[in-house]
Amino acid sequence: MAASRDRAAAGAGAAGRARIALAPPKPRLQSSLQSSLQLSLHLSLQFGDPQHRQHLPRHKVRRWLLAALQVPAQLTVRIVGAEEARQLNNDYRSKDYATNVLTFDYQREPEVVADLVLCAPVVAAEAKDLRLPLQAHYAHLLLHGALHAQGYDHQTEPEAQQMEALETALLIRLGFADPYGSGFKPHTTSLA
Repeated sequence: MAASRDRAAAGAGAAGRARIALAPPKPRLQSSLQSSLQLSLHLSLQFGDPQHRQHLPRHKVRRWLLAALQVPAQLTVRIVGAEEARQLNNDYRSKDYATNVLTFDYQREPEVVADLVLCAPVVAAEAKDLRLPLQAHYAHLLLHGALHAQGYDHQTEPEAQQMEALETALLIRLGFADPYGSGFKPHTTSLA
């Protein structure tokens, strides 16, 4: 993660994700979860905050990420506490609060290389407020981060609609409910 942060500092400046001048991805919903399992995923799953380790077994995290991937990937997923999340958000986005998920993408082709950092206390608070199972909320935020790593964004309303529709379809295929039925927007919540 430290080497990844150094790459992010060089490539991202104050942004939460490194900006790479690539064409935006074409929306593509995989025909089945089986086709996503054929992709290569090198996953490093780290727990800076171990309180949710039992909710995030490696095989489930891997399955959720593979559902969102359209190309092979090397992903580091790090579950952190509020202080580490706040520090990263402040360092890379100049926002002094802990947020639910940060995506640091370093490469998109020929494979995605990215770090996804999720803040355990924020994720837990959101899941409780939304009356969602904790695993369902983690699955959603992991998909959200993986889509960001592939170039999806939600800066404009059309982009947000496209990304939300893809997230919803993927989560339903994974057996979870529509996350937006509760009005949740993953980019608007934080732990101040």
